[in-house]
Amino acid sequence: MCLPLLAAAAVAAPRTSLRLLGTGLAAMSTAGPLKSVDYEVFGRVQGVCFRMYTEGEAKKLGVVGWVKNTSKGTVTGQVQGSEEKVNSMKSWLSKVGSPSSRIDRTDFSNEKTISKLEYSNFSIRY
Repeated sequence: MCLPLLAAAAVAAPRTSLRLLGTGLAAMSTAGPLKSVDYEVFGRVQGVCFRMYTEGEAKKLGVVGWVKNTSKGTVTGQVQGSEEKVNSMKSWLSKVGSPSSRIDRTDFSNEKTISKLEYSNFSIRY
């Protein structure tokens, strides 16, 4: 269902963005305290490309972590990065989502300061 969007994004994506992503993640570790937070999004969030859009937003913001569907119809994951970027991602997960999604609520847990990132990128888990 998300493949046409993914193919269009791949064609439209500038080639330089991949090179710049790595430098952004390296610079992030020196930009103040790092945060980690787990999340679960409730509503119409499966079958609406929510994971793909979440991955795209995370990469745009320069945070790392993961996202996956659950058996109970929610989407769960973890985000790590600078406090400012993690807060931006929390806001997106609570209010924006994918264009066809409906977010009823988003629960955040295990929010903590970390000394280093535990992931090197943001990925969709299955």
